[in-house]
Amino acid sequence: MLMINIFSTIKISFRALSVNKMRSALTMLGIIIGVGAVITMVAVGTGANWRIADIISSMGSNLLVIQLGSATTGGARLGAGTKPRLTTSDAEAILRDCPSVSEVAPTRQGIVQVVFRHANWETDVYGTTPGMLAEREWDVALGRPFTLQDVKNATKVALVGQTVVNNLFGEENPVGRTIRINNVPFTVIGVLSIKGQTPQGEDQDNIIFVPVTTALKKLFGETFPGMVWFIMVKAKSFEDLPRAEKQIHDLLRQRHHLGSKLDDDFTIRNLTQNRQVQEQSTRVMTLLLEAIACVSLLVGGIGIMNIMLVSVTERTREIGIRMALGAKIWDIRLQFIAEALTLSLIGGVIGSVFGVSASIILSTALSWPIVVTALSILLAFSFSGFIGIFFGFYPAYKASLMNPIDALQHD
Repeated sequence: MLMINIFSTIKISFRALSVNKMRSALTMLGIIIGVGAVITMVAVGTGANWRIADIISSMGSNLLVIQLGSATTGGARLGAGTKPRLTTSDAEAILRDCPSVSEVAPTRQGIVQVVFRHANWETDVYGTTPGMLAEREWDVALGRPFTLQDVKNATKVALVGQTVVNNLFGEENPVGRTIRINNVPFTVIGVLSIKGQTPQGEDQDNIIFVPVTTALKKLFGETFPGMVWFIMVKAKSFEDLPRAEKQIHDLLRQRHHLGSKLDDDFTIRNLTQNRQVQEQSTRVMTLLLEAIACVSLLVGGIGIMNIMLVSVTERTREIGIRMALGAKIWDIRLQFIAEALTLSLIGGVIGSVFGVSASIILSTALSWPIVVTALSILLAFSFSGFIGIFFGFYPAYKASLMNPIDALQHD
């Protein structure tokens, strides 16, 4: 009997809504736009999260960067890098004496002009060690990486990024070719795999790696022996990051002979914290977009309530007849709630199709990873159903309180 009543209620709902098809379609428009917007915004936000995660993971994981400290002159504290006290010996000590550290890469960086035959290109040159490739999880796509023996012997060899290859060599295989960096000849021994851009939009592939000893002795010079700009450190695991940071801090203060009253002459940055900040910002942006999209659903729900109120007024005599024939209060309420729910669910189906289609179009047009999940569709569709019930209840409640005699007399 219950199934017959439900089937009958749904049938009557469709019949009532089909009487004025244009009005029903316009009423559903708000729900269609709202559901479509929710699905699209969730897809954009999820895609942005994935994109940022990919970009940040391309920079490596469990990383700490030790930078030059700041000097104080005449009571004025100068910026980072004004107190050059980091050396390759510090890096060796960190790897040797800090149990939570797995890799270190002392690095000296500079912007140089690179020449190959008649072509030239400006790029970043990093004098570093093989540990940099392990820390950055950077593979060599062609050729081989340089070794610790290359570092020890200050060999004039280079690993080049894909942007450098494109601008200097074109389609030619660069491995084995000789390039000139600041007029110093280097042999290209390998090509780095493509990394893409950083979260700040910098091209990670516009880069050349050379042994740090070669960079210090033959490219940039040494203010004092072994001086580097920064040391990149990889902890053994994410959980080891705080321990590694503490061990490095204590070791460097000891090596630099810093008493308890002296400030650090170095700075340690946790790159994982930067990643967490980026991901948190993206989540906030996603929630904001979803909230804006939900406003469209609420507007659509208000539209359903208004139309249902008009429908109650137009069908007052019908309500009176149903009551006179024995319809109970909840029979009337369920009838109008069912009509509102039918409007919102049909709008939800159409809106889901619209949202998925819009996401695919945006992904294609913007070349941006947009991720449509079954969960986002289900949530948007379910919320549209809730909106129909919530905003359909008041018109249904108003209809159920009519006096049958007054309703029958209504013209």
